[in-house]
Amino acid sequence: MPRRRTSSLKLRSQRQSEDRPASDGPRILIAGCGYVGQATADLFYAAGWAVEGWVYSTKSAARLSIKPYPVFAVDIADPAEVCAYAPAAAAFDAVIHCVSSRGGAADFYRQIYLNGGRNLLDRFAGARMLFTSSTSVYAQRDGSWVTEESETKPERETGRILLETERLVLASKGIVTRLAGIYGPGRSALLGKFLAGSATIDQESDRFVNQVHRDDIASALFLLLDRQSTAGEIYNVVDDQRMLQSECYCWLAKKLNRPIPPSGRSTLISKRGASNKRVSNAKLRRLGWVPRYPTFAEAMEKSILPSFAEHPT
Repeated sequence: MPRRRTSSLKLRSQRQSEDRPASDGPRILIAGCGYVGQATADLFYAAGWAVEGWVYSTKSAARLSIKPYPVFAVDIADPAEVCAYAPAAAAFDAVIHCVSSRGGAADFYRQIYLNGGRNLLDRFAGARMLFTSSTSVYAQRDGSWVTEESETKPERETGRILLETERLVLASKGIVTRLAGIYGPGRSALLGKFLAGSATIDQESDRFVNQVHRDDIASALFLLLDRQSTAGEIYNVVDDQRMLQSECYCWLAKKLNRPIPPSGRSTLISKRGASNKRVSNAKLRRLGWVPRYPTFAEAMEKSILPSFAEHPT
């Protein structure tokens, strides 16, 4: 549930107004300046946008105080906080709603995604809104290809809340991106399990893995907000390669000269539900998006394996 910090909102809002630099360029709010949000904020800032980041905790805000743009602790699920921290002098031109679920259950999803999205839309009605949803809304289990037009019937409540938030954003002419499994420097669920020795190859229920590098997500979000023709649209954000999970583990075993994981039944229970599909990025590609890390091998070799070597799990 959202925490209450209303006693200090007025003072913090005044300080925030003082910390906001004046700018004649486009202004963007990154609501959720975490793993993906930071990379996105850095990209917009480098392109000349006036950037502001919001995070959930004061600890995270303090850690990001080294950034060249302001970052504040704001609970977007609390409308009082959103109103108090919203700029008084000038509105944002664009808002990216990219908070993390932090492993929360359905109640938390409803607070942070749906209620948070509603609060942002209410407060920044004139801004272009972009919501980062998930390809988990596609529940297909037969290994088929899915596009933005494919059926969405997530089996878990968390996925249904994401869909409800999507509809809210689309009704306001916003943009929805459905992100595949996120990996990047210091982050890869498959590599983490492989290195920890907990990976197994389930021969009976092998499935396709859809992934996308953090930096490629950032470039996709930048492209979509830089174009006026994308309003009210949905875009899958995923790399170019669909691999079976077993193929990923076999590639890692060969690359790292380690044994292939043993065969066994997978006991992993996904909070957003199990599925087996191949997600298409053709629609985003047609806009001119080109991923820097189009395949699992390129992402691993150029970005992820070196970062895990520096910070082993």
